[in-house]
Amino acid sequence: MQSRSVYEVKKQVSIPKPKLLKPENDPLHIIKTRKFTHGRPAMIAGPMVRYSKLPFRQLCRQYDADIVYSPMILAREYVRNGNARLADLSTNGDDTPLIIQVGVNNVADLLKFVEMVAPYCDGVGINCGCPIKEQVREGIGCALIYNADLLCQMVSAVKSKYGDSLRLETKIRIHDDLDQTVLLCKSLCDAGVDWITIHGRTRTTRSSQPVNLEAIRYIVEKIQDKKVPVVANGDCFQRADVDDIAEFTKVDGVMAVRGLLANPALFSGYDTCPWSCVEKFWYYAIEYGGLPYQLLQHHLYCMLENMGLERKLLKEMMEIKSTGELIDWFDTRFNFKRFGDGWAQSTAIPYRQHN
Repeated sequence: MQSRSVYEVKKQVSIPKPKLLKPENDPLHIIKTRKFTHGRPAMIAGPMVRYSKLPFRQLCRQYDADIVYSPMILAREYVRNGNARLADLSTNGDDTPLIIQVGVNNVADLLKFVEMVAPYCDGVGINCGCPIKEQVREGIGCALIYNADLLCQMVSAVKSKYGDSLRLETKIRIHDDLDQTVLLCKSLCDAGVDWITIHGRTRTTRSSQPVNLEAIRYIVEKIQDKKVPVVANGDCFQRADVDDIAEFTKVDGVMAVRGLLANPALFSGYDTCPWSCVEKFWYYAIEYGGLPYQLLQHHLYCMLENMGLERKLLKEMMEIKSTGELIDWFDTRFNFKRFGDGWAQSTAIPYRQHN
C-alpha cells in the first residue's frame, strides 16, 4: 500500500474526524490487556528522532511490536507550515496502532496539532523527556516535567475536547527527587492522561548509565490507586529484558528505542538482527518512498553491525553515495532477495560466494 503524506489543510477544507478506536487499535486497551491475552506486557516501539519513519514502523510491527510511535514532531512548525506537514508525517492504512509524538509548549498549538493529526493516528504522546538543550530552552521536552501546571493544562484541554475518542500519553523522565515525579504523575492522572511512559533517567543522566528501574517501581507503587497504566522505558535490548523490566517494576508495558534501531526483531526473541529484517526494511523503504538516503543507509548500518558484519564491509557500505549504488552493492556482496518467493526467510547473513 502506497504511503500518503498528511497534506496542508486549507481553511475551506474540513478536517476529518478522529479515527474510530476499536480493541485491536486502541493503544490503551492493548496496554491494559496484553498481560491477560498474551501473558506478557505490551511491547512498544518508542519514538526516535529521524528514525521512526513509516518504513521502520512497519518493520517493527512485523516483529511483534504492539504499538509504534512516530518521531517527535514540533507542533509550532507543523500547524503553521505546509512543507513541515509534508515532511514530518507519512502514514497509511496499515500504520496502526500509531502514536504521534509531539513537542509542544502551549495549549493552543497542541489543540490545533491534535485536530490535524487525529484522523491519522490512534493517539498522541506529549514529549516531556527530550533533554536536548535547544528544546528545553523552548519549554519543550524535559522542561515540561518542571512545569507541571502547564503540562496538566495541556492534557486536560485535549481530554476535555476528545474524551475517549483519542488517547493521550505523556513520556517523562524522573526528577532527582522521586517524590516530585510522583506528584507530577498523580497530577497527570487527575488531568485525564490515558497512560504515562517513564524513562528511568533524569534530564542529566547519560544513556551510558544504567536506567533506574528502582525509581520506576517506586513511582508505580505510589500511583497505583490512580488506575492509570505505566510503561517503562530504558535499557531494553533483548526480549528477556521485556519480562525482567515488567516483573521488577510492575508496569503494564515496556518500550524499547535504541535496542530496536539495532535489532528491529528484538520483540520476537531474536538476540541479534536477522537477515529477514534487512530484506523487509529494503522492501518498505522502496515501496513507501520518502526516506532520505542517509537515513536508509544508517538503518542498514545499525542492523548489519548488530549482525556482526565485518568492519571492512561496513566501512565500504558507508562510502556509497546513492540508493542505486547501494542496491548494486547488496547484490554483489549478498544473496539479496526481493519481495516474492524465498524473500525474508534467512536469519544469517547470506554472503555471496565468489570464485
